[in-house]
Amino acid sequence: MSEMHHEPAKNIHSGKGAPVASPASHPEVLQVVSFLQEILGEIDTGLDPSTPNPHLNMILHLLDSHFEGRVVSPSAMVAASGVPYATGTRKLAELTEAGFIEQRPRTKSGKTMSLHPSAKLFQVFNQLAERVDRVAQGAYGGTQRTDAARDYYFGGSYQSGQAMIPPPRALTQALKLPGGLRILVHGDPTFMVMENLKRQFEQIVGTDINQRAFSIDRLREEALRNASRNKSRYDLIAVDLPWLGEFVEKGVIRALPDIMDLDRLEPSDFHTAGWKATHWDGVPYGVPSQTTPELMFYRKDWFAEAGFEPPRTTQDVIDAARHFHNPQSGRYGVAWNGARGTALGHTFIMTCADFGQPIIDLPRIAGGYDADHLAGRDFRPMFDSDRALAAAEYLLELMQYSPPDILSMSWYERVRPFANGTVAMAYGYTLLAPYFELDATCAANGNTGYLPHPHGPEGVPIAPVGGYALCIPANIAEERLSDAVEALVAFTSPAAQKLYAQEGSRTAPRYSVGADPEVRRLSEIFELVDEMSWRDELQFWPRPPIPQISDIIATCGNELHDMLRGLVSPKDALAKAQQEAERRLRTSVT
Repeated sequence: MSEMHHEPAKNIHSGKGAPVASPASHPEVLQVVSFLQEILGEIDTGLDPSTPNPHLNMILHLLDSHFEGRVVSPSAMVAASGVPYATGTRKLAELTEAGFIEQRPRTKSGKTMSLHPSAKLFQVFNQLAERVDRVAQGAYGGTQRTDAARDYYFGGSYQSGQAMIPPPRALTQALKLPGGLRILVHGDPTFMVMENLKRQFEQIVGTDINQRAFSIDRLREEALRNASRNKSRYDLIAVDLPWLGEFVEKGVIRALPDIMDLDRLEPSDFHTAGWKATHWDGVPYGVPSQTTPELMFYRKDWFAEAGFEPPRTTQDVIDAARHFHNPQSGRYGVAWNGARGTALGHTFIMTCADFGQPIIDLPRIAGGYDADHLAGRDFRPMFDSDRALAAAEYLLELMQYSPPDILSMSWYERVRPFANGTVAMAYGYTLLAPYFELDATCAANGNTGYLPHPHGPEGVPIAPVGGYALCIPANIAEERLSDAVEALVAFTSPAAQKLYAQEGSRTAPRYSVGADPEVRRLSEIFELVDEMSWRDELQFWPRPPIPQISDIIATCGNELHDMLRGLVSPKDALAKAQQEAERRLRTSVT
């Protein structure tokens, strides 16, 4: 799901002379590292005589270098100790013996080593950073400290029992991949976070990272084209969740149990719907890299001023949109995906779900519909149902209260007018929230509420799950397979997912990341999505990953676009969609 409609392909290189993005920092921990380095520097230069603290000097140098993506050698550590070489060497050995430092061979001979923080060091220093923060706030926070800050530093989230996830640490053994790690991704904000984190992740995995990013349709084309090659050009590929059945049936990706121990992924930590969406016929084929439900964004300040309750039903959306729609004043009621093809197709099938109608005859189960058992079954499209007709008529009614360019709006275009303050409501994936959450100049900044999709008379609140799974190509060279698995584990770990959030992503496929106190302070989205998952509102059945889903989505997007333009009636548009979907479902995908 996370989709960019017109994003050009781009390469992120790591060769000499190539521009390198600034690495990400960890707000509290890195701030404490910098603070202590400055304090020690002031003490060393301001007091005479003074005695250096070689252990602390080296630890701070190691952590600072790790966050900045710099290689650290033993000689550099000794130089940072601030004591004579022999003493520094001895103190470095003591840190290594204490389990604070991990060594990784930089050459085949193993004679040259790089040094990296260990998990133990991250854990110990994380606790120290919390205490230093609290002491500093207590001493210098003064009257400017907010109640929220006081609660955090003096017993709120600090005592909540939820441990903070430490930063990702370097792999014990560097990946040995000729040409570096090669990844095919979608050009959306979450994957583009990798561009800012590139240097740091190269330090973590010990090799260059080469990433290619495409728009959604071009990404699918390239993944399928790659599958036809003798050897894959990529070690990891991002797969939109609805494509999973097609990619399995066409032999594009490998089953994870055949190549790794699944326990390494901690499956129970993933949001249930996100993890289940990576399965086909009960077998996992990918690891959730993003779990980004589509929600209803609404302007809390506008609704409060008008005395409107948050829009819980589709009728609420119509009523609010009608009230706020004032084109003469440059205000519009609601924005959504109205662009022809894939964009509108996604909107329509998820709107069907809002009215309680899956697009194929899925069996009803507790909490929704069964999309776990799709392999080898014959399905019938459901576009000729009364609830699908109600969904189509709902979109027609939305047209009256939408911006004038609604029929060309796609993934980002629908959020931009919401961000700049011209639209009261917008359907949008959480990964698009950074456009206004991280920009204080946006009118929607700090004024946005988030809800599951408002539902129709026969529907219930749902948050249709979007996102991507990272998968390993079926035709990957065998000599690259084991290292590709290590990269897969590293990039989808809780530590990596937290890092993405700290860099600006608003997708978190793991419960542990959404519950991390540092992550929760970044955006209310993380806590809300966790709550939606616990309430079973996160669902992937609205876009069942049957092999023909991409063609069916495109068909819906074409036929419904003609309907919205007034060229055909809703019933005629749905009849055409039904006929074409039936034909597609009879067609083999191989």
